[in-house]
Amino acid sequence: MRLARPFYRLPVRFDIAALQREVLALGSKSWIDHPNGIHGNSAIRLITAGGGENDDVDGVMHGTPHLRKSPYLRQVLASLGVVWSRSRLMRLGPHADVPEHADINYHWYYRVRVHIPIVTQPGVLFHCGDETVHMAAGEAWIFDNWRRHSVVNTSDQERIHLVADTAGNSTFWQFIANGQNSGDLHGHRFDAAQDVQPMTEQSALALVMAPAEVDLLLLDLRAELTADENPETLHRLAQYAALLDAFRRDWRQLYALYGESGIGWSHYADLRKQLRHASKALADGLFMRTNHIGAHQVLEGRLLRVILPAVADASAAPYRSALIRKGRPTLQRPVFIIAAPRSGSTLLFETLASSDSLVTLGGEAHWLVEDIEALRPGAAGVESNRLEASHMTEQRAENILDSIAGHLRNADDAPVSLRADSRLLEKTPKNALRVPFFDRLFPDAIFVFLWRDPRENLSSIIEAWRSGRWKTYNGLDGFDGPWSLLLPPGWREMNGRPLQEIAAFQWSAANTIALDDLAQLAPERWMSVRHAEFVADPAAHISRICRFIGVEVDARLRCRVSQPLPLSRFTQTPPEANKWRRNATLIEPLLPALGGVWRRLQALG
Repeated sequence: MRLARPFYRLPVRFDIAALQREVLALGSKSWIDHPNGIHGNSAIRLITAGGGENDDVDGVMHGTPHLRKSPYLRQVLASLGVVWSRSRLMRLGPHADVPEHADINYHWYYRVRVHIPIVTQPGVLFHCGDETVHMAAGEAWIFDNWRRHSVVNTSDQERIHLVADTAGNSTFWQFIANGQNSGDLHGHRFDAAQDVQPMTEQSALALVMAPAEVDLLLLDLRAELTADENPETLHRLAQYAALLDAFRRDWRQLYALYGESGIGWSHYADLRKQLRHASKALADGLFMRTNHIGAHQVLEGRLLRVILPAVADASAAPYRSALIRKGRPTLQRPVFIIAAPRSGSTLLFETLASSDSLVTLGGEAHWLVEDIEALRPGAAGVESNRLEASHMTEQRAENILDSIAGHLRNADDAPVSLRADSRLLEKTPKNALRVPFFDRLFPDAIFVFLWRDPRENLSSIIEAWRSGRWKTYNGLDGFDGPWSLLLPPGWREMNGRPLQEIAAFQWSAANTIALDDLAQLAPERWMSVRHAEFVADPAAHISRICRFIGVEVDARLRCRVSQPLPLSRFTQTPPEANKWRRNATLIEPLLPALGGVWRRLQALG
């Protein structure tokens, strides 16, 4: 974020001893190398997209397992009263540095980076613009990262900062402004009785950037635009400004015509492509007045990479080109049942699958994703069953679409060919952690979210583990023994924990991640179903689901729900009232910690 001065120190001081204890407790294995491979730089991720091990700056942000076991770090972040984006502990080794650079990407137009030194020495110097400061332990600083800045550690010891990104709010910025005129410091001590959670960003990028924001970003870029003092470059400067103005007007017209509709995506992509090529041709010798970064580099980072994020970008919608190139009919509005494991999703799936209007893959299709080696846990960038939109590539899309086309089955479980009117129904519990992944492949997909009372669900998960019938992974690096059911982010923290805690972890993670991901979709693309209500009145709920997904309740489906539903193929033991009480002594102590997720589910109505 561009600021009036290079540095601002916040009028607050934190409990450095408590911070150092928590960082030390995280252990050496928690540190990962800098994503850009800068020598001597490493980090522990605290708030990330989806709460996983990644360095993304876009998406719904959640605390990682490292933050969950660090109560004072949570208190520190919460104390400033702002919403946080990506946040990390950043370590700089002895005699290492952060090379000079300026932060020019879209993320940084709105956000400032807060630095709170935890381990430091006087030889650690921060340079920004024409100023240099040493940030002392326990202090809090922000700086103008639009200006060129760098850090150097001239000491023989490592430096560790808490580094957190936020847009701030009015109170935050007033706090900073007041602090520049006062010598008073607000002390913030660790309170062992306080269990708080910092607020994290819950909004994702729009499918298509609105014209008002395009205007804001490009007019600000124009205000910073300058050129070498020669007639040819000055002429190109005027041409470049006119190019940006023309793009703004054309983008506004396209948006008025198409909005975010997929019908317009290829037109948006073509207009962006034209701007990209024209900018490259004109931008030589044009740069930003403050940091001297090239004009096209700033345009690319600030606008072109994010103006059509995810599936709205025709070049990043692999399902379109893959299907067209192969000459196959397009799958229209596939239906995904999303649920935590042992939630009763098989019963719902088998009931809906009796419809002649739907085709399936024959049952749970774990192979659909995990036959692709690069998407299995343990592959680069894949540490669990969690998959983001960024994991989808054109080649992976083609592999998945080929697999779907070759495995379709009808209500009689007989193979069928893909047709233009095929409506796919899919149910695999791991997909509760993959909504953004499948949303990118099928931007018109519909999701039916099934949830179950945690007492019943936990008991069923516990029994599934005990039975040994649902083993999914053997020999995981970081877990002793085989793993059963889905593998959420943070699973290594479960090593050595009691079975009931693992069950609670799986239930909470699956439902939380699914709820957060579904909240990013348009309301007409997902619905919720409570398992107990579906079982009590299957006919009514199947009718409601069919209306929502756009298929009729045909004769076969009507016949199936007009009589007691049969047991699903994966029933462990026959259902009975309060069966969960067999495991009540294990489950009941866990319920207070699960209350937040349970209330979110109940609020779905």
